[in-house]
Amino acid sequence: GYTIQGMVGDTLLEAYLTNPALAKLSLEDLSLQYLNQLILPAPDPVWEGCRRAEAVLRLHLYLREQLQKAELTSLYREVELPLVQVLARMEKTGVYLDAAALEKMSEELGERLEELRREIYILAGEEFNINSPRQLGVILFEKLKLPVIKRTKTGYSTDAEVLEELAEHHEMIALILEHRQLVKLKSTYVDGMRHLINPRTGKVHTTFNQAITATGRLSSTEPNLQNIPIRLEYGRRMRKFFAPSEPGWLIMAADYSQIELRALAHISRDKALIQAFQEGRDIHTVTASQVFEVPEDQVTREMRYRAKAVNFGIVYGISDFGLARDLGISRTEAKKYITQYFATYRGVREYMVSIVQQARDQGYVTTLLGRRRYLPELFSSNRNVREFGERAAINTPIQGTAADIIKVAMLRVDREINQRQLQSRMLLQVHDELIFEVPPEEVTEMTGLVRRAMEEAVTLRIPLLVAIEVGPNWYDLTPCI
Repeated sequence: GYTIQGMVGDTLLEAYLTNPALAKLSLEDLSLQYLNQLILPAPDPVWEGCRRAEAVLRLHLYLREQLQKAELTSLYREVELPLVQVLARMEKTGVYLDAAALEKMSEELGERLEELRREIYILAGEEFNINSPRQLGVILFEKLKLPVIKRTKTGYSTDAEVLEELAEHHEMIALILEHRQLVKLKSTYVDGMRHLINPRTGKVHTTFNQAITATGRLSSTEPNLQNIPIRLEYGRRMRKFFAPSEPGWLIMAADYSQIELRALAHISRDKALIQAFQEGRDIHTVTASQVFEVPEDQVTREMRYRAKAVNFGIVYGISDFGLARDLGISRTEAKKYITQYFATYRGVREYMVSIVQQARDQGYVTTLLGRRRYLPELFSSNRNVREFGERAAINTPIQGTAADIIKVAMLRVDREINQRQLQSRMLLQVHDELIFEVPPEEVTEMTGLVRRAMEEAVTLRIPLLVAIEVGPNWYDLTPCI
């Protein structure tokens, strides 16, 4: 095939940047919305092709003007548009996935699920369809007389939140939760991914979605590599099956350290956060020390775990109810943690108040590189919708800035690899992590190249740090110095 050079524009990306909330981005939808022009099928394919080409040009001219008005031209031309070709190369390259190992894990999961079913049936005193909310509800609330937490229109609720609340009431609940998690893992990821392996290349060729999320984050489909449940041991082990496609090569993983919290420090200008990052201190230990009022060297693992939940929860606008649920503590205790957090990081509280007001005043929030997210939810008469808008106003500049940074880093890494004519290949972007396959002789050069490109992608008030690991697969990795 041929590599097309000199790409002029992409109307889908132009429309997405103009308004990331647009649900429909096809040429037909955009033409109708912005040009008030229907593109109808024509009996003559040449004539239809001409009409579509004309619509693309007219859309491009219109959207180019909208990007200029919103000061988004630089983000579009310097980041999003060049990233198209980087992502296309990554999709074409794909990543090798061990089909035999997946099949073996599928069998192992099948055996474990059968064990769980037998144990659940014994505790229930009868067999039933564990995957049926109605039948499960009858067993839990009518036969076992467990307290009813929540109801739906059709009966008892047995969602994950309800089951977690019931866990202390009966030993069967933990087994049901594990069964539910493993069913999802087996069907969606282990078996689902096995069927997506290209029989010719032995690889999965995921599709990176550049124009879906409201924050600018990339997502991926077929397979969705962003959502492999690595909190489960089986999910973590799945990473072992992602390996280099060349004999003797290695997998390299480069992961930003706490990029969203660093973005928060930069955006909020909070002095305590900035100082902690500048001094290279562990931010979760720092927060735990303040929340629990103990010296940093006396912070326990449990304290740090809870402080970590507070740190990341604040970024997403968590409530005392949500934090209490996540940590299994009382709302009073959760409220105390949040109060102590804001007493420590006063600049974060000031940022949260000011950014919500700014969003109300101008109707949108922006990221470091000027990406916009419009928030009509802030003006809803529905309280829940308004509160969602407030959380989005707080979180979008943080999460969107992290997205901006990693996209710039990808462009820098790709440019360096090409300029140096290296054999190494960028394979995946998963959350804040970039995955490469690298020949052994290029490991040292790639480590330095990737670290510089990622840590120097943008200049913030605090340093960006990247942890780089290398190994025979995505699971068995050793830190690079």
